[in-house]
Amino acid sequence: MHIGIDLGGTNIAAAFVEKDGTITKRASLPANAAQGTYAVIRGLSNVCEVLLGDADPGVVPTSIGIGVPGTVNDEAGKVVFTPNLPLLDVDVTGNLKKKFGCPVALGNDANCAALGETVAGGSRGAQDVTFVTLGTGIGGGIILNGHLHTGLSGAASELGHMVIVAGGRQCGCGRRGCWERYASASGLIKTAVEFMATDKRSMLWDICGGTAEQIDGKAIFDAFRAGDQTAKLTVERYIEHLAAGVVNIINILEPEMICLGGGIANAWDCLAEPLEALADSEKFFRFSTSAPKTKIVKAQLGNDAGIIGAAMLGLSK
Repeated sequence: MHIGIDLGGTNIAAAFVEKDGTITKRASLPANAAQGTYAVIRGLSNVCEVLLGDADPGVVPTSIGIGVPGTVNDEAGKVVFTPNLPLLDVDVTGNLKKKFGCPVALGNDANCAALGETVAGGSRGAQDVTFVTLGTGIGGGIILNGHLHTGLSGAASELGHMVIVAGGRQCGCGRRGCWERYASASGLIKTAVEFMATDKRSMLWDICGGTAEQIDGKAIFDAFRAGDQTAKLTVERYIEHLAAGVVNIINILEPEMICLGGGIANAWDCLAEPLEALADSEKFFRFSTSAPKTKIVKAQLGNDAGIIGAAMLGLSK
């Protein structure tokens, strides 16, 4: 009985997960981050107890895996840093190991999602996958030869912080021009606001009630589908920015698949064909007609990807 846990800033979601990625039971509790470090650690234990609550007497988990939004030291079982939880250089696995007497694994949440999609989702069965989540920011996970690549300190795969525009938009990481500042949902909105300033007739102004900063990604893609010119310019520029990072990944890693998830991927009908065409036209080995081609696919598991991937971490222990 394998438990996967997705530790978020607001909630702790957990589930029993089979080896093939099938979820058989779920539980969720508040993270209680405002109550401090030990409240969050207790929450991890409590959510496991909720899952086990009506199981047969004596049933214990075979393994537990935890996905955390931040930098982790997976070998030590410590969360090094996470911006939305009171966990700084904290061992979050020791208490669970002691209480449940099973292996406990820890991983970055985007890495867990990459693993989940590769086990049971959009990149199922591939051995070399780069997973990219396009949300408020950009997260990533890299799987090489069937194994997560976490790097020297466990902080690898920060794909959102490759620079695609030297000297460009200021990023929260301290650099300028990061991919995250252009190809995330917030980057898409920033681009839309810039274009809206030059076209007061755009339907986007009606959608946002005259306040450009109130626009969201869904509205932009809806306006694009409706033929709005400003939305068209915005989406075209967004795809250029998205492709810049995708091509970098292809040129550096040449994975079997690049799997795109997050809220932006819900506009797959607007993105898939032009993104693939642009990537094909810009990648280094574009002149080869016989070389295998990296597939760009949509993630399928949504929020379950992190839970499934976390359980798979536990299975590897």
